[in-house]
Amino acid sequence: MPPPPPPPPPPTWGREEPSAWQKIKKLFAPFGVIGVLILKFFAKLKFILLPALKYFPVILKTGGTMILTIGVYAMIWGVWFAVGFVLLIFVHECGHLLAAKRLGLKVGAPVFIPFMGAIIALKEAPRNAWIEAQVGIGGPMLGTLGAGVCELIHIATGNQMFGALAYTGFFLNLFNLLPVGFLDGGRIVTALSPWMWLIGFAILAAMTIMQPNFLLILILIASLPRLFSLFRKKSDIERRYFEITAEQRWIMATMYFGLIALLVLGMHVSHIPRESLDR
Repeated sequence: MPPPPPPPPPPTWGREEPSAWQKIKKLFAPFGVIGVLILKFFAKLKFILLPALKYFPVILKTGGTMILTIGVYAMIWGVWFAVGFVLLIFVHECGHLLAAKRLGLKVGAPVFIPFMGAIIALKEAPRNAWIEAQVGIGGPMLGTLGAGVCELIHIATGNQMFGALAYTGFFLNLFNLLPVGFLDGGRIVTALSPWMWLIGFAILAAMTIMQPNFLLILILIASLPRLFSLFRKKSDIERRYFEITAEQRWIMATMYFGLIALLVLGMHVSHIPRESLDR
């Protein structure tokens, strides 16, 4: 019996070769799936990314000027001391920032200026001398703490760089308490007596004569408008600015002169050779 004939081939009508566009779509289909997954991932992160992008200009302004200042100081003192020095300035400025935020004032981000320190611009003026003094003393208080941490590291490790940072930090915060012009001390004594600006100006003028310095001269010139304001007639609003309670005045005087004494002690301790501290 002859074998059965083979089955007929399946019909070929209706079948066409895929076009070039279909081949391209098939080739890139996996990439499309990956793209969709990436979009979904970033859609979930938008609540994190958008707030972060809002602070990018602030980070660029503070971080950029900080790096620039470190670079300038590094050419004079070396990289690591420059980093420590700029961080001490940053801690000081954070003290002003925290004090202003606590009092409900709007402030800008710190901006570093080589050989000038750093500034934090108040976007609204303090309502009275008591608020101005609190913002003013916030920087030296936190700055003193930062210098104290450096001195503790110096005592614990014997690293002379931290001793130098501590002494420098104590000195700069003490200098900032000079009651003159736009220095922190000039702002603090608005809650004690604005006439103390005359004492600060006399001290600063004597320092400038003994050790002529561009920065000291600049501070002297910048302090003149406030100094002249002592001798002109004031409006009722200007007089009310300096009206604070006796309790507030005593609190600020205790903090101010106590901080000066603490900084003088800190300079003395950080200047003592470590061998003397080990005895």
